[in-house]
Amino acid sequence: MEPLKLGEMEMKFAEMIWAQAPVTTRVLIQEAKVTFAWKRTTTYTMLKRLCDRGLFQNKDGEVVVLVARDAFLAAQGEQFINDAFDGSLPKFITAFAKHSKLGDQEIEALEALIAAYKDGNR
Repeated sequence: MEPLKLGEMEMKFAEMIWAQAPVTTRVLIQEAKVTFAWKRTTTYTMLKRLCDRGLFQNKDGEVVVLVARDAFLAAQGEQFINDAFDGSLPKFITAFAKHSKLGDQEIEALEALIAAYKDGNR
Protein backbone atom coordinates (compact mmCIF):
# COMPACT_ATOMS: atom_id res chain seq x y z
CA MET A 1 0.00 0.00 0.00
CA GLU A 2 1.58 3.24 -1.12
CA PRO A 3 1.25 6.08 1.40
CA LEU A 4 0.98 8.78 -1.29
CA LYS A 5 -1.82 7.16 -3.27
CA LEU A 6 -5.24 7.61 -1.76
CA GLY A 7 -8.55 6.60 -3.23
CA GLU A 8 -11.21 9.24 -3.75
CA MET A 9 -13.04 8.52 -0.48
CA GLU A 10 -9.80 8.20 1.48
CA MET A 11 -8.80 11.64 0.24
CA LYS A 12 -12.17 13.15 1.13
CA PHE A 13 -11.96 11.63 4.61
CA ALA A 14 -8.35 12.83 5.02
CA GLU A 15 -9.48 16.34 4.03
CA MET A 16 -12.15 16.14 6.74
CA ILE A 17 -9.54 15.21 9.31
CA TRP A 18 -7.03 17.86 8.23
CA ALA A 19 -9.73 20.52 8.44
CA GLN A 20 -10.55 19.68 12.07
CA ALA A 21 -7.53 18.04 13.66
CA PRO A 22 -7.01 17.35 16.40
CA VAL A 23 -10.44 15.73 16.38
CA THR A 24 -12.09 12.93 18.32
CA THR A 25 -13.14 9.70 16.65
CA ARG A 26 -16.64 10.38 17.99
CA VAL A 27 -16.85 13.59 15.94
CA LEU A 28 -15.43 11.86 12.87
CA ILE A 29 -17.99 9.06 13.16
CA GLN A 30 -20.83 11.58 13.36
CA GLU A 31 -19.58 13.66 10.44
CA ALA A 32 -18.79 10.65 8.25
CA LYS A 33 -22.31 9.35 8.87
CA VAL A 34 -23.81 12.64 7.70
CA THR A 35 -21.35 13.40 4.88
CA PHE A 36 -20.70 9.91 3.47
CA ALA A 37 -23.53 7.82 4.98
CA TRP A 38 -20.89 5.60 6.60
CA LYS A 39 -21.41 3.25 9.50
CA ARG A 40 -19.13 3.47 12.52
CA THR A 41 -17.15 0.43 11.36
CA THR A 42 -16.52 1.97 7.94
CA THR A 43 -15.19 5.14 9.54
CA TYR A 44 -12.84 3.15 11.76
CA THR A 45 -11.65 1.09 8.76
CA MET A 46 -10.89 4.22 6.73
CA LEU A 47 -9.20 5.87 9.70
CA LYS A 48 -7.03 2.81 10.25
CA ARG A 49 -5.94 2.86 6.59
CA LEU A 50 -4.89 6.50 6.85
CA CYS A 51 -3.12 5.89 10.16
CA ASP A 52 -1.31 2.83 8.70
CA ARG A 53 -0.06 5.08 5.91
CA GLY A 54 1.42 7.41 8.51
CA LEU A 55 -0.78 10.42 7.81
CA PHE A 56 -2.58 10.47 11.15
CA GLN A 57 -2.41 8.91 14.58
CA ASN A 58 -5.40 7.76 16.61
CA LYS A 59 -4.43 7.78 20.25
CA ASP A 60 -7.06 7.24 22.92
CA GLY A 61 -9.86 8.41 20.63
CA GLU A 62 -8.12 11.58 19.45
CA VAL A 63 -6.87 11.83 15.89
CA VAL A 64 -3.83 14.01 15.31
CA VAL A 65 -2.00 14.93 12.11
CA LEU A 66 1.41 13.37 11.48
CA VAL A 67 1.78 14.66 7.90
CA ALA A 68 0.40 18.12 7.12
CA ARG A 69 -1.89 18.48 4.13
CA ASP A 70 0.53 20.76 2.26
CA ALA A 71 3.42 18.34 2.82
CA PHE A 72 1.28 15.41 1.62
CA LEU A 73 0.17 17.23 -1.53
CA ALA A 74 3.73 18.37 -2.28
CA ALA A 75 4.98 14.79 -1.94
CA GLN A 76 2.17 13.58 -4.22
CA GLY A 77 3.10 16.19 -6.82
CA GLU A 78 6.76 15.27 -6.63
CA GLN A 79 5.93 11.56 -7.00
CA PHE A 80 3.73 12.30 -10.01
CA ILE A 81 6.49 14.29 -11.71
CA ASN A 82 8.99 11.52 -10.95
CA ASP A 83 6.69 8.81 -12.32
CA ALA A 84 5.24 10.61 -15.35
CA PHE A 85 8.06 12.97 -16.39
CA ASP A 86 11.23 11.20 -15.23
CA GLY A 87 11.55 13.72 -12.41
CA SER A 88 11.81 16.65 -14.82
CA LEU A 89 9.87 19.73 -13.75
CA PRO A 90 10.58 21.47 -17.10
CA LYS A 91 9.04 18.48 -18.95
CA PHE A 92 5.97 18.71 -16.73
CA ILE A 93 5.57 22.46 -17.25
CA THR A 94 6.04 22.07 -21.00
CA ALA A 95 3.36 19.36 -21.18
CA PHE A 96 1.02 21.38 -18.97
CA ALA A 97 1.52 24.60 -20.94
CA LYS A 98 0.81 22.82 -24.25
CA HIS A 99 -2.69 21.92 -23.08
CA SER A 100 -3.53 24.77 -20.72
CA LYS A 101 -2.93 28.42 -21.39
CA LEU A 102 -0.89 30.02 -18.65
CA GLY A 103 -2.20 33.39 -17.54
CA ASP A 104 -0.02 36.42 -16.97
CA GLN A 105 -0.20 35.99 -13.19
CA GLU A 106 0.86 32.35 -13.43
CA ILE A 107 3.78 33.23 -15.69
CA GLU A 108 4.86 36.00 -13.30
CA ALA A 109 4.61 33.60 -10.35
CA LEU A 110 6.79 31.04 -12.14
CA GLU A 111 9.32 33.72 -13.08
CA ALA A 112 9.44 34.93 -9.46
CA LEU A 113 9.93 31.37 -8.24
CA ILE A 114 12.79 30.79 -10.67
CA ALA A 115 14.39 34.11 -9.74
CA ALA A 116 14.17 33.23 -6.03
CA TYR A 117 15.89 29.89 -6.67
CA LYS A 118 18.62 31.60 -8.70
CA ASP A 119 19.19 34.04 -5.83
CA GLY A 120 19.20 31.23 -3.29
CA ASN A 121 16.09 32.54 -1.48
CA ARG A 122 14.05 29.36 -1.58
